[in-house]
Amino acid sequence: MSSRHPPPPALSDVPLEPGLYIVATPIGNLRDITLRALDVLAGADLVLAEDTRVAAKLLSAYGLSKKVERYDEHSAERSGPKALALLAEGARIALVSDAGTPLVSDPGFRLVREAVAQGSAVHPIPGASALLASLSVAGLPTDRFLFAGFPPPKSAARRAFFEELAGIRATLVFFEGGSRLASSLADMAAVFGPREAAVARELTKLYETVTRATLDELAADPKMDFPKGELVVLVGPGREEAATAADADTALKDALTRLKPADAAAEVAKALGLPRRDLYRRAMELKQK
Repeated sequence: MSSRHPPPPALSDVPLEPGLYIVATPIGNLRDITLRALDVLAGADLVLAEDTRVAAKLLSAYGLSKKVERYDEHSAERSGPKALALLAEGARIALVSDAGTPLVSDPGFRLVREAVAQGSAVHPIPGASALLASLSVAGLPTDRFLFAGFPPPKSAARRAFFEELAGIRATLVFFEGGSRLASSLADMAAVFGPREAAVARELTKLYETVTRATLDELAADPKMDFPKGELVVLVGPGREEAATAADADTALKDALTRLKPADAAAEVAKALGLPRRDLYRRAMELKQK
């Protein structure tokens, strides 16, 4: 009788090249590990982990026994130089976070920069990412987005933080803790207005939910009060206001310092969404002045 699932391919027996490997790990469902990530973890001399207990569970699930050491913002001063010395000697080191892709709101930036500076190879091992997973299902524009990490914990600082982002014409993506979600949504609604938004919770896990509504509706939703699990908040871009004649003149004057009137009109028409013929006529007027 055939198995429900085909057996997984055998791990690669190709020797792992020396260097630092930035290894994405599952954000919930353990089956979201990639075969290449398993190859790297199996071949690594050392695994650096944000939490050694979390990493040990992942390694155990796949029958891997590896030396694991802690690497986070508290231990970086101690473990970073040791790792760099090992890399200089030709070691193969895998860096993992608790979940998802390392360096995305996780420690590791300094280690990567210093490894590059000393001439060690750094390899990305792509895979699960809460940022991209939530963006793919939120139903918000994905052509431009900005990941802003965790908002400040205090309301005044948080609103100031949101104010800095209010004018950006892109989908905004935040991580947030359950204890602060309701107050954070209230501040978002106050600053951004009733924009379309989504809250993704426990992605890839048993209780995965994505709630889509406007920010004011989400802020008033009792389900947003102290939810459990990992949370991603996504806020759609605000509506763009139509370009004015003054906007067109400013853009045309700048373009005319570099381009002929026809080319300047074409550039501004594309940027502002205004009729090219009208812009060309105005460009000629400005050129004559």
